[in-house]
Amino acid sequence: MVGCNRYLDPMDKKQKRSIVRRTQIPASVSRPVVTPLMPSVVYASKSADQLDDQYEGRLEGYTYAREGHPNATVLAQKIDLLENVNDGLITSSGMGAITAMLMATLKSGDHIVAADQLYGRSLRLMTYDLPRLGIQTSFVDPTDRTAIEAAIGPKTRMLFFEVVSNPTLRISDMRAIADLARKYQILQVVDNTFTTPAAYQPVDFKADIIIHSVTKLLGGHSDVTLGYVVASDSDLQKQIYDAAVTWGFTPSPFDCWLAERGLHSFPLRFEKAQSNARVLADSLGECQGVEKVIYPGRQDHPDFELAKTVLGENPGNMVSFRLSGGREAANRLIRAMPEVPFAPTLGDVATTLSHPASSSHRGLSADERLALGITEGFFRVSVGIEDAEMLCEEFRSAVSATLN
Repeated sequence: MVGCNRYLDPMDKKQKRSIVRRTQIPASVSRPVVTPLMPSVVYASKSADQLDDQYEGRLEGYTYAREGHPNATVLAQKIDLLENVNDGLITSSGMGAITAMLMATLKSGDHIVAADQLYGRSLRLMTYDLPRLGIQTSFVDPTDRTAIEAAIGPKTRMLFFEVVSNPTLRISDMRAIADLARKYQILQVVDNTFTTPAAYQPVDFKADIIIHSVTKLLGGHSDVTLGYVVASDSDLQKQIYDAAVTWGFTPSPFDCWLAERGLHSFPLRFEKAQSNARVLADSLGECQGVEKVIYPGRQDHPDFELAKTVLGENPGNMVSFRLSGGREAANRLIRAMPEVPFAPTLGDVATTLSHPASSSHRGLSADERLALGITEGFFRVSVGIEDAEMLCEEFRSAVSATLN
């Protein structure tokens, strides 16, 4: 265009700019459809007065990523929708959520009543680490109201339960737990990771605190490590937030961004994986060489009636089974299924296979594992969204290989 010079005059010092200086996000009357990834660690304020207003709650805004960032907020709000709650907090992992919650709510001398089958690191935390801080835990059968109530004492501050136990898939008596929490005026904490909000709504049972490992079914793709925690009481939630910030349980913006993307397909993934689990459980039940199949949706499950009360029509995507052989049979089955990852995880879009005796429960003695029903031939399957018949054929073939 004649008469128009789009380049700066190299002699005009007033026009100099530095690439080191941050560029403002370009203005736009339209908005992005996808949530932007915002990895900034710090956020600039316009004045010291404005920063005061932010920290003192008169203005909303971000200051330092350890204290919160937009990607974590967006993800938390979407999980809030699933759980029918407000103001949930994203943490760096599921264990980060549990630890922040415990550090915020307990002190030396307090006592916890917890299920005797929890996630391995939860058990380790309560068995070895909390006692160093003067906090004791009694472990009980989550299906037995009498045992739960008998364990409650004058210093009991919290009931901590998973809805479905790992890996034996027993169903906690959540109505009894809720009743006891109200009766003794103690906190009811629910780890809803296995079940997810699609199968169980803790708010319907008056849960005080809800925990998730977002790493699992909510994220759904084995590419993020995140946790989530929310308390029904806003003051308690603030205490949990302060503990998470102080202890540094900061979630990665990129992981939050990935998890939000994964969450969009969660309802579809859950339904397909659960449908596959029903079919696989019945198929395994017909296999010679399988001693027992454990699935809450089967009538032979020891808690079948309780599962209908707690879970309704959503027994979930987790299936456990026990081979009639020992460790050698287990190794044969694993080798016969090279396309199914043998990995100590759950909730991926693809089916994964776990062997508790060599992973999550390896810290227990053989007798302790046997008391829980965990033999060397015991497997837990996190069922994915593959073709159901293909899955059944893979497992049938692998079980047959253990008989040779």
